Amino acid sequence: MQKKELKEILNTALSAGADFAEIFIEQKESTAISCEDGKIEKINTGIDLGMGIRVIAGDRTSYVHSNDVSFHNGMQMARLAGQIARENRQSKTVQDFQMPDAVAPQIIKQRPEQVDFADKIALLRVADAEARALDDAIKQVSLGYSDVVQKVTIANSNGTCVEDERVRVRLACNSIAQRDGQIQTGFASMGGACGFELFQEKSAAELGRESAQRALTLLSAEPCPTGQMTVVLGSEAGGTMVHEACGHGLEGDLVRKGLSAYAGKLGQQVASEKITVVDDATIAGKYGSYRYDDEGNPAQKTVLIENGVLKQYMNDYQTATQTGAVLTGNGRRESYKEKPVTRMSNTYIAPGTDKVEDIIASTEYGLYVKKMGGGQVNTLNGDYVFDVAEGYLIENGQITRAVRGATLAGNGPESLRNVEMVGNDFGYAIGTCGKNGQSAPVADAQPTLKIRGLTVGGTGTAK
Repeated sequence: MQKKELKEILNTALSAGADFAEIFIEQKESTAISCEDGKIEKINTGIDLGMGIRVIAGDRTSYVHSNDVSFHNGMQMARLAGQIARENRQSKTVQDFQMPDAVAPQIIKQRPEQVDFADKIALLRVADAEARALDDAIKQVSLGYSDVVQKVTIANSNGTCVEDERVRVRLACNSIAQRDGQIQTGFASMGGACGFELFQEKSAAELGRESAQRALTLLSAEPCPTGQMTVVLGSEAGGTMVHEACGHGLEGDLVRKGLSAYAGKLGQQVASEKITVVDDATIAGKYGSYRYDDEGNPAQKTVLIENGVLKQYMNDYQTATQTGAVLTGNGRRESYKEKPVTRMSNTYIAPGTDKVEDIIASTEYGLYVKKMGGGQVNTLNGDYVFDVAEGYLIENGQITRAVRGATLAGNGPESLRNVEMVGNDFGYAIGTCGKNGQSAPVADAQPTLKIRGLTVGGTGTAK
């Protein structure tokens, strides 16, 4: 669609007296392949094309979407969405378009849509074979590959006009092991805002072995003891702690609605002085990275908590406008069918200065979490419960026996205040974050963390 047509659509949306209008046009080409027990079960490919128009008038918002991206339909949608403005105020006009500066475009070395299906399927077969070759106890292996090439045009009445392309690739493996009546699963995944070159950094074979090894480790693990204890989260654990127990509570829409334990605490000490939390969508190649958010705002690096002090919330256009806060480029949406909401991108706890071996040696007794599983958090008070996908006991300053069935329960702000040591290492994990019925690709990361007084649940006896 031409810029003059975009401007006419936006002016039509504003004509009844609205404060703001925006158009989001998307073309998304996607591929998904699933493999079960060495057999390719499904191959889904498709192109999704559509646009959405958002209009804001005071505290009211309307959103209209369609898979017809013609100018004529855009004008009809704009008139419909603009009906939200009933004050009959003098209408605004669209400011002159400009494209805001942003980080450099993605450099895609091997575009996924140009890779033969045979090569994509070969990845799954290799991962399956490597997982099964590790041990006869591996009885089932499930794999999923996906890639997305998304082209967007975003324009709004404030004069923003952006055209961009986002490319992402992902591979996940789930292995099931069985022995002596015990059944355990191991999961591993990898992905990035990149092309097929992702598999030069880590091979599908490595991913398959990692998944299978996790399942095998749990087969021989003993039930995890229960009780309050020191927990060491390894850098491989993934950033579930920062994402769930902290990150969602720092999203501006939840803060504005009073649904966050961090509401009203800007400038206050909310974590150990050893803790710095950052959301950064500009990191090249990470799964949650982008050049522009889904409102056309440039991606940013935002320091949320610095040395334990709450410095900033994440904001999209609407939360920034309503609260007078700084716009941080965190407006994201699943597709043209959804209006944007405040979302994380790549969120992490910054590395510290403690050596990992010193962290372990300083722990007389506790739980070492090598890999976190899923979990849930109550953002209103910060309480959380997380599963531990792979964990070990720490006894007399050494990592010893593998345990299974462990869960962690605590309170996000309290846990961050109880961090005693922060490692000088760093590790990323990827995920798909759900919020308001929408999904978005994210990454999270952390160094090794030593946290005192977490409640550990399990099926073993308390020490």
